[in-house]
Amino acid sequence: MELIDLHTHSSASDGTMAPKDLVRLAKERGLKAVALTDHDTIDGLAEAVAAGEQWDIEVVPGVEISARHPGGSMHILGYFLDYENARLDERLAVLKQARKDRNPQIIAKLNALGIPLRMEQVERLSGKGQMGRPHIARALYEGGYVRSLQEAFDIYLGNQGKAYVEKFRFPPEEAIGMIRDARGVPVLSHPFTLGLKNPKALREQLRELARLGLAGLEVFYPEHSPEMETLYLSLARELGLLVTGGSDFHGDNKPEVELGRVNCQKKLTYALLEALKAWRRREYK
Repeated sequence: MELIDLHTHSSASDGTMAPKDLVRLAKERGLKAVALTDHDTIDGLAEAVAAGEQWDIEVVPGVEISARHPGGSMHILGYFLDYENARLDERLAVLKQARKDRNPQIIAKLNALGIPLRMEQVERLSGKGQMGRPHIARALYEGGYVRSLQEAFDIYLGNQGKAYVEKFRFPPEEAIGMIRDARGVPVLSHPFTLGLKNPKALREQLRELARLGLAGLEVFYPEHSPEMETLYLSLARELGLLVTGGSDFHGDNKPEVELGRVNCQKKLTYALLEALKAWRRREYK
């Protein structure tokens, strides 16, 4: 069986592995293809694609864009992007700046709570990539202020956390449009983070996103229960959406997720990728 992973993050955003090292690990773990989908940036894609040629593994150039959604969080994955598209890079730069502007505000809130964290400590952990909440979480953990990275989000950095700061996000139609303008395939990732409590509400949200140009739904994901997976698969089929899946690998920033070894890995087959390719061929003739 030819296995893949359509959701990974490198040090270009909030992962800990360089794009080329992530691709090499995917090859070592026996994957036939891997998508690099860093948060709000395409900076690592050229390196990842080159590494794919070096290691003889298919690399899908992607992105994960934060979109505006009240009451939860919405992330739109984009696959097979024209990552040399200057307009896409310009629009993503808005999100990069929003993330950069938010970080010192979070640090200030932590300081006000009696945690003497400094921006320099977090910058050291982020290396050359974008600095964000996962790096702040690691600084809190390494400083002994929390017992785990998850606890850092639960207490301080999550949407209900004591030091949470909202950041600018594009509305869903613009996030989807950005991907389609770059000839990409837009897919809603981990739908449970929308915070919608019943299938009817989720169905209506997906129907609206499909009207805006959404092409697929991430059905297979490590945190999806069997019940959630069954529901998402049913909704995808009902609404004519592509089915995708991935690990959401972040390296040491999410140590419980191992590339090529997640609980849903056997369902992440090359057939999912072939369906994405077929959609793209039809859509962008």
